[in-house]
Amino acid sequence: MLIYKIFRADEWQALQAAGKTGGAPVDLADGYIHFSTAAQAAETAARHFAGATGLVLLAVDADRCGDALKWEPSRGGALFPHLYRALRLGDVVWTRPLPLENGTHVFPPEMA
Repeated sequence: MLIYKIFRADEWQALQAAGKTGGAPVDLADGYIHFSTAAQAAETAARHFAGATGLVLLAVDADRCGDALKWEPSRGGALFPHLYRALRLGDVVWTRPLPLENGTHVFPPEMA
């Protein structure tokens, strides 16, 4: 199963350069890396990245995360994937730009 992380361009560049990351500032503050499922990603983008450009969508293989991935209740009681270790570049299956068109982020067709 693929899970998804939205990064700003500089956060993605830092992961590429270092080979791992503790995540975005919100992840570092919370002590885990926030992910979304395909069904949750659009609402995550709308709530936390409204109007933001230059975003990158990362697809991560949940199985590669092992026991460090926990499914925990969040928005509305829905279970969200949270990673309790650094995200490694090797965990990432693919990346795509997440363009903003008419105020809405456009997700790639492979997420459908």
